[in-house]
Amino acid sequence: MNATLPDALAELLDGLPQGRVAQAVDRLIASYRGATPTDAPILRDRADVAAYAAYRMPATFEAVRSALAALRGVAPGWAPATHTDIGGGTGAASWAVADAWPVGAHRTTVLDWAEPALALGRQLAASADSAALRDAEWRRARIGRAMGLEPTDLITVSYVLKELDEADRATVVTQAAQAGQVILVVEPGTPDGYERIIAARDLLVSAGLRIAAPCPHSADCPIVPGTDWCHFAARVSRSSLHRQVKGGSLAYEDEKFAYVAATRFAVAPAPARVVRKPQIRKGQVLLELCAADEALHRETVSKRHGPLYRTARDTDWGDAWPPAG
Repeated sequence: MNATLPDALAELLDGLPQGRVAQAVDRLIASYRGATPTDAPILRDRADVAAYAAYRMPATFEAVRSALAALRGVAPGWAPATHTDIGGGTGAASWAVADAWPVGAHRTTVLDWAEPALALGRQLAASADSAALRDAEWRRARIGRAMGLEPTDLITVSYVLKELDEADRATVVTQAAQAGQVILVVEPGTPDGYERIIAARDLLVSAGLRIAAPCPHSADCPIVPGTDWCHFAARVSRSSLHRQVKGGSLAYEDEKFAYVAATRFAVAPAPARVVRKPQIRKGQVLLELCAADEALHRETVSKRHGPLYRTARDTDWGDAWPPAG
C-alpha cells in the first residue's frame, strides 16, 4: 500500500507510548534551541527518532517544499535526475523533493550520521507513493570535513548547519557547491538561522553559482545585519498526535524558515519577492519587496490598479512579484 508522508507517520507512530515520545520531544527541543553545536548525532535512538518524526518532520517537509516551489518558479523546465540529501535524517527533504517532481524518476541518496534516523527513514519510505523514495539509498556518513560528495543534480541541506561548528558548515556548503548543479539550504527562520543562510549564500556565490531564490539577484543582501532578517512561513497541518506532543490545540501551525537556492546554470530570478506578510487594508495591499535593483521597497497596490489589485490580494509571503503571466 502506497502512502503520503502523513499516512506513513500515522502508521509509524500508532501505538507508541505518547509519554515516552513527549519526553524525547522535550529533550530534542532543548538540543535544537541550544547555542552550542553538537559533535554527536542529536537523534540517538528509536525514541528520539520517533519524537523527531512527530515533532519536526512535517514542518521540515513543508518548509523545504515551499522553498522548492520558489526554485521551480524560476527554473520551470528543470528537474533533477539525482538528489543528495545531506544530513537528511528521516528524509523529510527527500519527501519534499519527491513531491516537487512526482513525474519521472530521480535517484535519491540520504546521508546522515544517525543510524536510527536512517533506519526509520528507510521504513517510512518503503510505503511511499514515490518510487524515488522507495528506492532511495540511506547511507551513514559523518556530516562535515570527512564527508565527500559525488556529483549530483540537486543537493539539499535542511536544518543541518546549526548542528555543525563553523568550519564544518563552510566545508559542507563548499563541497555541495563543488558537487551539485542546484543547491538548496534551509534553516530555521530565526536571526541566527538567517546568519547561517547568508554565510552559505556568500560561499555559493563565491563558488560561481547564481542565486535562484528567494533573492532576485546574486549581489549582497540589502538587509542590514542586526536590524532584521529574511525569512518566510509555511503552513503545517497538525495530526492529533502532532498536537499532543506539541501541547497545542490548533489544527495547524506556521513554520518560519530561511533558505537559499543556487544554480550552476542560468535562471531568470523573480523581478522581486514578497519578504513580509502582505498588509491588506481597505482598497489597498501593501507589499514589502526585495527587488532586482538590490534594494528593499514598499509597493502599494490599490483598487485603481484593476486586475493587479485582485492579484495582490491573493499574493502570499514569499511569492514572486509581479506574478508570472
